[in-house]
Amino acid sequence: MVEIIVFIFSALLTLLMRHFALKKKLLDIPNERSSHTVPTPRGGGLAIVISFYGALLYFYMINSIDPALFYALLAALPIVIVSLIDDVVSLSAKTRLAVQFVSTCLALFALKEHLVLDFYFFRVEGYLLAPLFLLAIIWLTNLYNFLDGIDGYAASQAIFVSLGAYLFFNSEILLVLAATVLGFLIFNWQKASIFMGDVGSAFLGFVFAVFTIYFSNESGSMWIWLVLLGVFWFDATLTIYRRFKNKEQLSKPHKKHAYQRIVQAGFSHQKTVVLAMSINLIGLLLILITYNTIFIPLVSVLYIVLLYFIVLYIDRKKAFDTKVLNAH
Repeated sequence: MVEIIVFIFSALLTLLMRHFALKKKLLDIPNERSSHTVPTPRGGGLAIVISFYGALLYFYMINSIDPALFYALLAALPIVIVSLIDDVVSLSAKTRLAVQFVSTCLALFALKEHLVLDFYFFRVEGYLLAPLFLLAIIWLTNLYNFLDGIDGYAASQAIFVSLGAYLFFNSEILLVLAATVLGFLIFNWQKASIFMGDVGSAFLGFVFAVFTIYFSNESGSMWIWLVLLGVFWFDATLTIYRRFKNKEQLSKPHKKHAYQRIVQAGFSHQKTVVLAMSINLIGLLLILITYNTIFIPLVSVLYIVLLYFIVLYIDRKKAFDTKVLNAH
């Protein structure tokens, strides 16, 4: 019932946000790193944030959520605020990173009893993991923003990850997140009538990082999250490594992520999203079959190898060159 309510509320709020963005001319203007060609309203991710936090508060009031998880998820609020501002008036990367650092520290403090890396065969735990998790949260927050570049992509991935994680961790808040994003996706599917903007993508990246740590006590959880988030983290991480290797200025805008290059090669946004979801389903099937067995590390590694070969396939469609685009 909660999921139906937040879905409807998210959809209606997305419509309201679109009307507001058009009225105030809060538009995403196409530039050389864009995959869209016409000015489009942005900031629709705020509908996801408000809907999700409304349900989160409800769960907290009826004692249906662990306070540690509640406060860790609430720690995304500074990121939401600074991202909302950034969607209206551009802020420096240093400012955004500083706020992300604060939110990450707050989340790690709330999750101090959940600092675990479970490799199935053995686990590592304790406060010494905090610096690693700090970097991981900030990276996931930003890479989700990097991968929000075509219609329906980031939203579809969020729904898949939420539902996939629910199968393993059985937490209703994951279903709620999927429902809120689905309400937005209706208007973000190709051809999108509104974009989520930084306020949505940074929020989703941070929230998934929080879930990753919170459920880290589960057997083999690290492998589960590596696979569920695989399409996004692998593309973003490999791309930044390649750009670093090419001695490019990493702060410069570009269109070199695998999902961007396959669109340049002729795939529609919709076809690209369907392809990504198909790859996701292969990974999900692999870990469902091997869950709680000694084979889950092996199939997880094999899945990552598969992702690499898919990138090589995209390289043949549209080469990864060394040209650096100039920022506006």
